Order: sequence, then C-alpha cells, then structure tokens
Amino acid sequence: MKRIMMRVAYLGTAYCGWQIQPNGLSIEQVLNENLSDLLGEDIKVIGASRTDAGVHALGNVAVFDTNARMPGDKISFALNQRLPEDIVIRGSKEVSPDFHPRRTLSIKTYEYRILNATFNNPLRAYFTCFNYMKLEEDLMREGAAYLVGEHDFSSFCAPRSQAESFVRTVYSIDIERLGEEISILIKGNGFLYNMVRIIAGTLMEVGRGAYKPEDVKKILEAKDRTKAGPTAPAQGLTLMSIEFKQ
Repeated sequence: MKRIMMRVAYLGTAYCGWQIQPNGLSIEQVLNENLSDLLGEDIKVIGASRTDAGVHALGNVAVFDTNARMPGDKISFALNQRLPEDIVIRGSKEVSPDFHPRRTLSIKTYEYRILNATFNNPLRAYFTCFNYMKLEEDLMREGAAYLVGEHDFSSFCAPRSQAESFVRTVYSIDIERLGEEISILIKGNGFLYNMVRIIAGTLMEVGRGAYKPEDVKKILEAKDRTKAGPTAPAQGLTLMSIEFKQ
C-alpha cells in the first residue's frame, strides 16, 4: 500500500463543491470514480481544502491510498485522460504513508477577484465578482491590515461552521488593482467556513465607503457575524496554493 498526493486544479462552476453531497456532483466524487476505474480499486481521496460550490482551485491537494503498481508521478498523466476538461491534475507523487493534508501545518493562499467596472464582462463572469460601485483600494488595504495576525475570526465565519476553534492566523493580505480588476490575495494557516468570502465582502463595503477602515478592527473584536459585511459570491474565489511546512 502506498499513498499518493495530487495537486488538483478545477473550475468550480459546475460543481456543488469539493465534498461529496446528495444534492449535486462534487469534485471529490469525480476524482473517486475516475481513480477507481483507472486503478481497479475502491479509491477514496482526502482533500486538503473543502472548497464551496462555485469556488475554483489552482492548487488544491488530495491524497489517496492504493496497491496499484503504477508509479505515483505517472498517475496524473493517466488520470487526466479520463477527467472532464474542468478538472486537471497538475502533478502527482508518492508521499509518506502517514502524510495527511489536513493534519499537516500549511500555508494556504486564496485570491478573490473583483471586476470593478460600470458594466459586467461576460468573459470574466465565471472568475470575478462584479461590483459596479467605485471601490477605493487604498481604503480596502487600510481595513485589511487589521486582520493580519492571530485573531478570533468569529465575525468572519458563517454560522454553519462546526469549527472547534475560531482562532486563525492570517500572514498577509495584499490588495492590488490592475485596470478594472481588484485582487485580494490572502495567506493564512487555515480558514473558517466562508471566511475569505466574508472578508472580501467586508472589504468591498470599506472600499465603497459604507464602513471606515478602522471599523474592521471593531468588527473583528465583536466576534459577531452580524457585524461584518455580506458573504461575497463564490465565483470570485480561487484556492491558489497550499504549501506544507516540513
């Protein structure tokens, strides 16, 4: 028996999220079914991040155990021949049998992209959140600075979360504008349910002047979801990478 790790990229538009659910097709289900067919075994993958419906990934991570003789680095090539075009394995390799992607210290990087323009762009509609109100990225940066560090992020977590602790560490939040698009790049040791989307929604409120930048500190300290901004739409969010600490 050996354990294989895969880097998984996908367009989340057509899926109900990473995790298998009764209400639709998930990334996990597609991987399990195609790996089982490929290797002739009952394969169950373990994902590092259970992204929500409509959320994309460039660098999610999954592991699975197999008795197959196929070399770990060749599985990605074989599996990509079977997967739909909106899911791609960007690399695979054998790892230690005890490696677990959710129990290993890591740095996760998410990007939230906003199309800040008068009119929407259908060519960007699947990858950005459209916001026609003028957003001041300098104000958004000021507000984001209060979120960097180790904090209780209860105010930025959806009520359905089953997390045992709401304390997370955000290492950095970088906000840049390129033309009509604003990028919010956030790195942390882990994120609560809807946390990045609520942060993005709150920072957009700051950017349009509904909140002052210093209000973000008050929202954080309140530990109350109702004090923060709306949950930004899923399609603007992409899991960019997961880096594991040795």
